[in-house]
Amino acid sequence: NRKLENPNITVNVNGLPAGGEAILIGFFADQRFKADSTMVGANGQMSFQRAEPYNPGFYFLLMPNNSAVQMLIDADQSFTMTTQLNDLVGSMEVDGSLDNELLYSNLKFEAQLQPQFQQIGQQLQSLAEGTPEYQQVKQQQEALLAQRKAHLDGFFNDHPNAFFTKFKFAGQNPEVRDIRLPNGELDNAAQVYSYRTEMWDNVDFSDKRLLYTPVIANKLEKYIKELTSQNPDSINASATFLADKALNYPEYYKFFVNYVVLNYEPTKTTLMDPEAVYTYMIQKYFTYDRAFWSDSTEVYALQLRANEMAGSIIGKKAPNVEAVDVNGQMRSIDEIKAPYIVVYMYNPTCEHCMEQTPKLVSFYQEWKNKGVEVFGIAIDTDDKEWKDYVRKTGMTWPSVYDPTNRAIYGKYYVDITPEIYVINPERKIIAKNLKVSQIGEVIMRDQEG
Repeated sequence: NRKLENPNITVNVNGLPAGGEAILIGFFADQRFKADSTMVGANGQMSFQRAEPYNPGFYFLLMPNNSAVQMLIDADQSFTMTTQLNDLVGSMEVDGSLDNELLYSNLKFEAQLQPQFQQIGQQLQSLAEGTPEYQQVKQQQEALLAQRKAHLDGFFNDHPNAFFTKFKFAGQNPEVRDIRLPNGELDNAAQVYSYRTEMWDNVDFSDKRLLYTPVIANKLEKYIKELTSQNPDSINASATFLADKALNYPEYYKFFVNYVVLNYEPTKTTLMDPEAVYTYMIQKYFTYDRAFWSDSTEVYALQLRANEMAGSIIGKKAPNVEAVDVNGQMRSIDEIKAPYIVVYMYNPTCEHCMEQTPKLVSFYQEWKNKGVEVFGIAIDTDDKEWKDYVRKTGMTWPSVYDPTNRAIYGKYYVDITPEIYVINPERKIIAKNLKVSQIGEVIMRDQEG
């Protein structure tokens, strides 16, 4: 909470030719931005002075030769960094910035350890696990890890309130706990759960400076994409745990919620049912009282879209659709007696529909006597175009069209045509966002399950 001073930062890189632009690049969460720039002066000098302070955070100075100098900027924004072009880290000297002194002390230490870690890793790969030689090298690795831990503990003990310490501490991963099943075997599921839930214990959510470093975005990527099973229930559970943890810290809460929504927005992910994640997050967190960064119009639009998706989530009861077919007769999904129903939503002028429809006709001819029926729904078309398309493509299954869209609104969500849903004998949706080539596999898997 110290007052930010106006910047007076000088970086001297001996050996860097004069001329060319040096760019100061900052971070916010998972984004980078140009914070400032200057021309390289004599003796590789680059100076930054201005009347407005920089946001405290992690920066790097990108030089004309594409090499970079890392730095931390906090409230005290007057300091000098001096180094050699051919040894940016090893030769670095800092004057006037404790955070950068600590940063480069750590970088130099890591640079010394890295070759040893690499050598030990190569040795372990060449040795049989459990042999005396393997155990000996493993002990060397553990000694190096202990050395690294002691090095970091020194920062945590001696400079607990330094920005560098908060930054480094936030980046640490939890220990992998030795959790055993009753029979003595490792409980891998419990280990992952423990590791995932402790992932954020080292992050001080009251410290907004950390959002201006790469550490939060990197940790979130690992937490959601690597440590969480990529199915909607697991993603929603992990997202809820984190969003609720950050609920009283607006900047973190905003970033976490937006990250999940943007990464699992339909059409932007290969997840089988991204609508289940998107709908859950919008309905729970993008509300008028919680989405403080959005105006009421945006919240309304998001809630409306989520409500349109909510009726066709995998695992839910399949909604009924009732509309007129090509012969003017009312047809509905609920009247179909076949165990499995493929709901096929298409547009006669859609290029991908023209590719998939003949494949679906061939699939139907093979599977209609195996307990499969297709229910076609034409969208965004007109009466003549739709009927001509049905006859031309040889669709012999029930196919309907409602020019008002009332028959399908809020039932089967379609973002890009064609859209394929599969309904099982219990009349639950078991798959969506499929290609025709995947339908048979989905049905057989359900039959076996």
